[in-house]
Amino acid sequence: MSILFKSLKLIDDRVHDPADYIFEGDEIKKVSAQTITSDQLEEIDCSGWLASKGWIDLRCFAGEPGLEHRETLESLGDTLKKSGFVEAVLLPNTVPAIQSKNEVEFIKSKIRNFFTTIHLQGAITKDTLGEDFTDILDMHHHGVRIFGEGTVPLSNSDRMMKALQYLQKFNGILFDHSYDPLLAMFGQMHEGLTSTQIGLKGIPAMAEEVAVKRNIDILKYTGGSLHFQTVSTAGVVEAIRQAKEEGLQVTADVSLYQLLFSDQDLIDFDTNLKVIPPYRGNEDREALIEGLTDGTIDAIVSNHQPLEVDAKHMEFDLAAFGMLGLPTFLHGLIQLEKELGWPMLISKITKGPSKVLQRAETGFDTLTIFDPREEWRFDRYSNPSLSENSPWFNGRLNGRIKFLINKGKLERING
Repeated sequence: MSILFKSLKLIDDRVHDPADYIFEGDEIKKVSAQTITSDQLEEIDCSGWLASKGWIDLRCFAGEPGLEHRETLESLGDTLKKSGFVEAVLLPNTVPAIQSKNEVEFIKSKIRNFFTTIHLQGAITKDTLGEDFTDILDMHHHGVRIFGEGTVPLSNSDRMMKALQYLQKFNGILFDHSYDPLLAMFGQMHEGLTSTQIGLKGIPAMAEEVAVKRNIDILKYTGGSLHFQTVSTAGVVEAIRQAKEEGLQVTADVSLYQLLFSDQDLIDFDTNLKVIPPYRGNEDREALIEGLTDGTIDAIVSNHQPLEVDAKHMEFDLAAFGMLGLPTFLHGLIQLEKELGWPMLISKITKGPSKVLQRAETGFDTLTIFDPREEWRFDRYSNPSLSENSPWFNGRLNGRIKFLINKGKLERING
């Protein structure tokens, strides 16, 4: 059956006027009433809806194998789909880590029929401990091109250097969540006035900036491709900006919720807001916005970190770092839309991630269709994730995914 999406606003480098689009076979194309020939045509009124190329998330977590109580591969696949994503990069921090062909083939067998296309990030060192290298080339032969330590930094300078050199054998990309773990040790939130006022040990901006600048210097020496994940400080944005001006093959992303909260939001000790990197001050947030606008930061990620209730339901300094990022992603975009505009936001979850993955731009073979006005309640009945660690849980949110198209496959979400 063919589907006609009537009065749909398409977003690319601008928001287009409402038009009619038909999904027929493997194609999505703009049509007029005179060009419609199918006698089996379902019409969908899309008045007020928006659409763009399918969204790509460069950072999400599933606990399988070993941590299935947090998120299984199946629940992550369902969450990605219902959150509007047609592609995603999976972090390697399972038990065991994604560190050999065994884990790669196990996960590939589980995700083979998922609607969302999932790319694996292979661990660069065994158990992501920063010491012995994994079977990098063997994993590459089984389809892995992205490598990194996921939720922990590759803080060993020698391993960083050798990893960048080794990955050049097959044009691999090193993803790194860069910070100095010793400078961040025992830190609970951003180091600043608020941490002093409420008596929590702070994580200084320097912990991230020292590591990023060091890794850029290593990249200058080795060459290769380095992608910085979840950047959070003004100093880091400036360092990456300079690296790009020097012609280094470097890219960066930022967590969506880093743009929505600041360290002042922790005044009530809500453990659902305890994340790493921590929410910074307003000056850092302004620098992140500027970095998105001028192209220093290439992508926005969900940084989806599901956690069991017991990991959050305790004193703030004992609670684990992490927050759900996928189910509320559209709601977060809507909050930023007035400041950044839809074309900018959409580019950071479509064109930007494609650039990070070093792919050529393609036509509209994927599509995410959403209603930015629809209100819904985020609770255990509507939540596709197995975890609930979100400050918006049990609240009313705006924005609902309606349809997804991914290379000939169509999924009706809330349409």
